[in-house]
Amino acid sequence: MAMTELLYMDDSYLREFRAQVVRVGGDKVFLDRTAFYPVGGGLPSDTGILISENREFRVKEVRKDRSSGEVFHLAPGHELMEGDPVMGKIDWERRYRIMRMHTALHALIAVLNSKYGVLVTGNQVGLERSRVDVNLERPDREIVKAAIDETNDIMAKGIPVKIYYLPREEAMRISGIVKLAKALPPNIEKLRIVEIEGVDIQADGGPHVANTREIGRVVFLKLENKGRNNRRIHFTLEK
Repeated sequence: MAMTELLYMDDSYLREFRAQVVRVGGDKVFLDRTAFYPVGGGLPSDTGILISENREFRVKEVRKDRSSGEVFHLAPGHELMEGDPVMGKIDWERRYRIMRMHTALHALIAVLNSKYGVLVTGNQVGLERSRVDVNLERPDREIVKAAIDETNDIMAKGIPVKIYYLPREEAMRISGIVKLAKALPPNIEKLRIVEIEGVDIQADGGPHVANTREIGRVVFLKLENKGRNNRRIHFTLEK
């Protein structure tokens, strides 16, 4: 089984694409290439439609088989068959909101890491609200609010967000490339790098905006104590 070509890795703004069905299994549709982002990395999957011969089939969720590298699209009731050509269309408004949230998360983590040396212990990006867990010693709302204010000041400058690839060995020599407390990037030869110029650089596989000005403002919601030295920060974005 061949790995699915992941179009979103090189172009987060790709809304439509053409592909071919390589196999089906119940509600699962496997394509040779896709721009749909599958569940993973604390992000929800894309949703949208697959179109073939004027028939539309709703994609409710997308997942990746970690053993084979194949991506499957859950499209209940689809009538697709192996070899069918399809056009995929992503629910763009939803995707773009996730992109904004995701890049905002990176910027906030960078600020917290640089000021307090914290590492990420968990995160979840959502449409209406997102959260990040960090190993911050004190459950201090003012510290978090100040970090969010600084993040907003940074994003308002309109900083480019670059995506490129580096050999794993070279990437792992970059200071701050890993901000996860209990994880390392996948053991692959080349790592996909997301860099907010002068602010943050991380190995990451998800979709992002191209400029921080697209994000808008981060709004603090609440701070939770999730155990010893573990704080959960909830935030959202202005519409």
